[in-house]
Amino acid sequence: MYSQDSISGRRRGRPEPSAEVLSGLACLICGTDYRNAPDAQAVVVSHRDDKQLLACRGTCARMASGSADGLDETPHPLAERVRRHRAEGS
Repeated sequence: MYSQDSISGRRRGRPEPSAEVLSGLACLICGTDYRNAPDAQAVVVSHRDDKQLLACRGTCARMASGSADGLDETPHPLAERVRRHRAEGS
C-alpha cells in the first residue's frame, strides 16, 4: 500500500503527459501502451482538455487517482481513441 505522501510525491515529480497518454492510448503512470496490450484493464483516472486520462486498474490507478478502480466512468473504446489520436496528429 502506498502512503499519501508517496502518492503526492509521485504526482509532483511526473513530467508532462505524452501525446499517447493524452489520447488515452497509454497508462498515465507506467506507460503501458494499450494498443500493444489489449488485455490491460484501463480505467479513467482524470480528465485534461476534455480528454480521458487512463491508467491500469490497481496500483497505477491508485497512484493517479487514489482509487484502484479510477473514476466511475467507462473509457472510450480503443478504436475511437486511436482514431482521434491520428486525427490530432495530422
